[in-house]
Amino acid sequence: MTDTSTTVRADRGLTLKQIDIRLKGEPVIALDAHVAPGEVLTVMGPSGSGKSTLLNLIAGFLPDAFEASGQILLDGQDITHLPPERRRLGLLFQDALLFPHLSVESNLLYALPPGGSRRARCDKVRAFLDEMGMAELGARDPATLSGGQKARVALLRVLLAEPHALLLDEPFSRLDAERRAAVRAFVFDCARKRDLPVLLVTHDRDDAEAAGGAITLAG
Repeated sequence: MTDTSTTVRADRGLTLKQIDIRLKGEPVIALDAHVAPGEVLTVMGPSGSGKSTLLNLIAGFLPDAFEASGQILLDGQDITHLPPERRRLGLLFQDALLFPHLSVESNLLYALPPGGSRRARCDKVRAFLDEMGMAELGARDPATLSGGQKARVALLRVLLAEPHALLLDEPFSRLDAERRAAVRAFVFDCARKRDLPVLLVTHDRDDAEAAGGAITLAG
């Protein structure tokens, strides 16, 4: 691959052009796709089928043991070789990964882009919590939250970083059935309202169908 981060003409959204990932010469996963703003593409397959490896490549964390070719475009910009912090991607994982020693509000403050006074930043977080109908959670200790509440807070933290696309790595798999459906709806609704392209990887058919977009099989 050529080391470049030039801007090229392309549709808005997340474009994966002839992605091919290999390990010691053996194919791991290949994908050629475009995810438009507000849409969800699901890559579904069992453990070991290369789903998380694909997300690692897109996010800029692919281990050196792997070889990759192809191009990653976000809103027309080639981000294939950009460092992870410059890719403007939001990642949501199986675990909420909240700081246990901080309140919900303080966890969210860490996600905000640099700049502004402490008061302005706190006001922004509180307004966002209120907009999402979660104002009562701001002062809570993460240890006191339910699994569904933790998942929602994790999403808010991702959105506050102002990503241009979302990458979801089995984010609903640790939730019970009732919370799972509610959190899925919350995540996909937030993404559509913000016109974010979403790439979901999962082994679960219900998650794939709930996403309401195209499904491609891995492995």
